[in-house]
Formats: sequence, structure tokens, C-alpha cells
Amino acid sequence: MACLHTLKQEIRTLEEIFPKHHDRFQIVSASVDELSCRFIGKNGKKYEIHANITETYPSVPPVWFADSEETSITNAVQILSNTEGLDNHVLHQVSILLRELCRLHAVPEPPDVNRLVIQHPQITNSRLSGVEQMEDEGLDSEQDAEMVDSEAEAEDSDAEEDLGMEMDDGRSKNEEMGVENLATLERLRQNQRKDYLKGSVSGSVQATDRLMKELRDIFRSESFKAKMYEIELVNESLYEWNVRLMAVDPDSPLSHDLALLKEKEGKDSILLNMLFKDTYPFEPPFVRVVYPIISGGYVLVGGAICMELLTKQGWSSAYTVEAVIMQISATLVKGKARIQFGAPKVCSQGQYSLARAQQSFKSLVQIHEKNGWFTPPKEDG
Repeated sequence: MACLHTLKQEIRTLEEIFPKHHDRFQIVSASVDELSCRFIGKNGKKYEIHANITETYPSVPPVWFADSEETSITNAVQILSNTEGLDNHVLHQVSILLRELCRLHAVPEPPDVNRLVIQHPQITNSRLSGVEQMEDEGLDSEQDAEMVDSEAEAEDSDAEEDLGMEMDDGRSKNEEMGVENLATLERLRQNQRKDYLKGSVSGSVQATDRLMKELRDIFRSESFKAKMYEIELVNESLYEWNVRLMAVDPDSPLSHDLALLKEKEGKDSILLNMLFKDTYPFEPPFVRVVYPIISGGYVLVGGAICMELLTKQGWSSAYTVEAVIMQISATLVKGKARIQFGAPKVCSQGQYSLARAQQSFKSLVQIHEKNGWFTPPKEDG
């Protein structure tokens, strides 16, 4: 990430101007890769709003999303995806957001908003724009590469410093996450950088940065550490995940079936596949059961899952991947899912196919769009 020193200064400024006790806008938590804020509207109603600060910041603005689905909040957040130049900086982003929120909620702007001014406007280019600038000026290619590598080393040093910052409980982020998982994130980050420099970026910046944050949060989560589920990126892609549900409600018949599955076939998990589009997090992932064959649990023929939150109409950009995983686990149990030992002939090698899952899910959505959602109810997923 370019201009890391400047970003840290801006974050400190935000925390100073809008502390947790401010009566209109509060910085709840902040780091060089994510920001959590709280807007206080009329009658003291509170709204949580978050931002992921991308690898290409500040040439690309932070990715903002809100917990609330209220139009006044989503409209204010949406404006921030259309900024450019200096307005991509977090100080100006917060200024734009706060002014718009105050306008939409018909509350006075706090005078502090006028203090959100960048002191060093000359520092605006990201690593990528710096590469493009060197190419335009026709500098020697070897010299260019040395300059880019030098910048990268300096920035990587800053990143390592941030990763080593102590947490509240005295553990470093490295220890909290685990060396292997930390290495996975670093490998993904380096691959993204190479793709950006080559001009061969897949997906979207918005989806990529959100998925990186999701994966980082999962590696830190207690459910993941407790091995309730495991994550594998298919072909090192952030856009396709294999998720293995290792544990469900121990009192459920499905838990008993998983123990029997291990005894009979040597497999002790339910394999889910998650496909993300470049429109994520504004559209849900496509999730299906791959293995084993399951009856009940709202699992359809083909392995698709009957859950409203996995459709466009039931989805919210505030949902996290881990929340979806845990909800699927709960829905399987609630729907009395059972493993079918001795799979039907329509299922190749005892597992579902992607094509059949997509076909059955498409039909499901069409039916429910016409007749409404009844099974399971939305509060169950």
C-alpha cells in the first residue's frame, strides 16, 4: 500500500477529531487496512459503518459498507465509491460521508468536520500510478524495476511492522493468526501485486480487498481455530473457496452421521464450495454441498442450498463469509439433514455436480420469487 506513513497520520487525526465519546461521529477502531465508525442520528440512533482500505489506496478509495439497510445510510455509503484524487483519502472520505449523513438525517454538521483537511496533498499517488508514471516518462526498464522493488521493500517493511503490533491481550497479530495462515495471506498479497504490475488483474479491486479481509478475519476467529471448519482456496484463487464443515451440533443426528462417515469412508466433514463474483460483497456467493449426498437440511437435488440469504433479495453486504458458513451449519441441523450412505446413481462418485446445483438453485429462486419464501424462514437463513 502506498503512502503508508501518510495513511497512519490520517488515521491518528481521525481518532483525535472523532473519539469514541463524540456526540455525532465516532471512530470505533482503526488500522491501516480497516476502519469502523459510528454515526449517531436523530434521537441517539446509532449506525455502524465500516471501510476496507485497499492495497491500491489511495488511487482506489476504501471499500465502505454498513450494517444497516436503511436507504439514508446505503445512499451515503454509495457516494464514496465514485470519488477520485484527494477525495480517495480517508480524511476526505469521512468528511464526505459525515456531511452526507447529516444532510440525509437532517441533523447539523459537527464543526469538527472542517478539520478533516489533508496537510500534504502532494502525496497522492499509489504504487500503481507511480509505475504508470515511470512508463509514460520512458525511463530505463531496469531502473524502473529497481525503483518499484525499492518502494515495495520499504512498504513491506511497514507492513511487517504493522503485523507485529501488539494486540490488547499482549499477543501479536502473527501469533494470533498462525504462521501458516499468515504466509497464505502474504502469498496472496504478493500474487496480487504481481498481477497489478502485469496488468492481468482478475475480479475487481473491491471484491478482492473484501475477500482478503474476510479471509484474514477467519484466520483470527475462534470458530476457525477450534476447527469447526477448514478453508482451502481452489487454485490459490480468492474467488473460489472449499469449506469443510468439521463439526455440527453434537446432539444432532447429522453429527452422528459424520462420525459414521469417518468410520465407513475415512472422511469426517461436509464439503461446501463457494464461488464469488467480482460484484461481491453486493451479491451473495453461490454455495453448494459437494460431498456427501444429503437428504433434508434444505439441501436440494444437485447440492444447492435453499436459503434466502444466498439470493440477491435476501443478501446484505454486511454479511460475512464466516456468518454464512455458521448459518449453513445451523440450517443443516435445523432441517434435520442426514447423510445418504450408498449414494443415488444420479450422483457421480457420491458427490454433487456444479451444473445440477446451479440449475436447481435457479429454479428454486424463480419459484420463491413468485410465491415468496417459506422454507426455511428468513430468520433461519
